[in-house]
Amino acid sequence: MTLRDLLRKNFQMLFGQQWPALLGGIFIGFLNVFLFVFYQPWTTLDGILNWGNWALDNLGVINAEALSPLLRSGSVINFGLLFGAMMSALLASQFGVRVGPVSELAKGAVGGLLLGTGAVIARGCNIGGFFSGASAFSLAGLTMGAGLALGAVIGVIYLMWEADRAILRRQKPNDTIMPAPDKGKGNPPPPNPGPANSPLCRPRNLQVYAGALVFLALLAWAAAYGGFGFADRGVILLFGVILGVVMQRSRVCFAQAFREPFLSGRAEHTRAMLLALLISVIGFAIVKVTILEKADEFVRPTFWWGALLGGVIFGVGMVLAGGCGGGTIWRAGEGHVKLWVALLGYTLSASLVNEWLINTGLIDQLGEAVFLPNIIGWEWAVIALVAIIVLWFLWAQWNEITRRFAAL
Repeated sequence: MTLRDLLRKNFQMLFGQQWPALLGGIFIGFLNVFLFVFYQPWTTLDGILNWGNWALDNLGVINAEALSPLLRSGSVINFGLLFGAMMSALLASQFGVRVGPVSELAKGAVGGLLLGTGAVIARGCNIGGFFSGASAFSLAGLTMGAGLALGAVIGVIYLMWEADRAILRRQKPNDTIMPAPDKGKGNPPPPNPGPANSPLCRPRNLQVYAGALVFLALLAWAAAYGGFGFADRGVILLFGVILGVVMQRSRVCFAQAFREPFLSGRAEHTRAMLLALLISVIGFAIVKVTILEKADEFVRPTFWWGALLGGVIFGVGMVLAGGCGGGTIWRAGEGHVKLWVALLGYTLSASLVNEWLINTGLIDQLGEAVFLPNIIGWEWAVIALVAIIVLWFLWAQWNEITRRFAAL
């Protein structure tokens, strides 16, 4: 075997097939711990707020005096996630601009507005508020998780109602059963929704070459930070790129982790999310015990009502949008226009609602910061979180078998 053959084989292994969701969960868990050690736990809201504040400040809508998105660390990791997912999709020949029907774009817009509103009230998206918050032993993180689950249920109920109305509109007045397609007359199969049918999708080789150019551009971008004295931003950008590649290749989606058990009963993404959470909890515990200045970091003052209400609103939004905080960004990187619309709504609503909370003083009344080890000690705090994860895992497995809580 030549070196060229070996490189082709490795490339095919990375970008020629989808990664297992559990593998993606393992990567996400460890990457979040490494991010915590280097900078802070992963969240999308910090960067989203920076994007919205910077844009609206320059338009004269608000007076935020936001730092440039190229320098704000939270913004930089979001850029890495977006362009890392784009690079990965191109290298896998899966990039394509997919517009979708107007009704889906409208749901993306509404979903994005709810994402921003919920994230600001909870002081974190599903990543920063729940995943990293729970990993940091914040009771607000666990409370937001409960809110996300309740919001996902509400969102699924709406989707089922919407589907029932669509079926009724397609039926004739006297119809009681939808007519089955005629399979005997050579009806063409339904169109493949994949990138091959996208009008802006390019042949495989061109996509791979474009992906390689994006890869080189991202490396140059990271190196430029070092040249201008911001080497830490370059590292954070690369963290985001790796997260984008991992999520695009494994297709891990926290929105599906909360939605699918109640919609289809499937628990693949739930298992991946819980594995990532388990790794993150253990890693955060080690970091917080050994690095004392990080002991109570990322414990948001939103317990209980801010985290719960924000989680419910965010949960409904991620079901409608088809993506959570991180999922919206990496799926936008694949070319999904609905997610670009959702990302715009997420950005604008987060900034405007945050400004409203500040001006009204409500931002200081969302709850309190409650650090679980301060209440029950480190040993019992770790045992409690691991027990919650295990019980959640067992419930998801049982529900996948029995479909007791599945709508379909």
